[in-house]
Amino acid sequence: MTGSTSTTEVTRLLALASRGDRDAVDRLVPILYEELRRIAHQRMRGERVGHTLETTALVHEAYLELAGLDRMEWQSRAHFLAVAARAMRRVLIDHAVARNAQKRAGKLQAVPLDEVPDLALVSGQRADELLALDEALDRLAGVSERQARVVECRFFAGMSVEETAEALGTSPATVKRDWTVARAWLYRELGT
Repeated sequence: MTGSTSTTEVTRLLALASRGDRDAVDRLVPILYEELRRIAHQRMRGERVGHTLETTALVHEAYLELAGLDRMEWQSRAHFLAVAARAMRRVLIDHAVARNAQKRAGKLQAVPLDEVPDLALVSGQRADELLALDEALDRLAGVSERQARVVECRFFAGMSVEETAEALGTSPATVKRDWTVARAWLYRELGT
């Protein structure tokens, strides 16, 4: 997204979407499509060649979830992308559950997931380990919702500390602290 016109247009469309204009989300996606593809590409980067869920499909699946949201109070571009990251998390988890079900039936092998430099605990993960991470994040949300959202933004959306702070309405210093604490908590929970 470049220029103030695009920023102004995103702000205008987010306001319309918050008031229930369902077409506004349809108009937002093309403007933010490249950012959504970047997020999805980061999530899919380490997948095997020929993986059944590709970057474009992940963006489209996430879009379908976003388009189905009624009366969402969109606060900013970063908030929209954070919600998109959560939608991508759900799509990936649903896909991992389906892949594990097929694997248990003896048809397919586990799918290796991508590496994220800041979160070494997920390096070389497989679908069942993504599911374990998802369950651990749900437990973390019971302890600290904000820390779970920080992990979601940083891991599932590949957002920077600053983007995460903007999306969550907090400071970069708080995001850094939450990121450190959440990673330690997840390391302990996942036994890595």
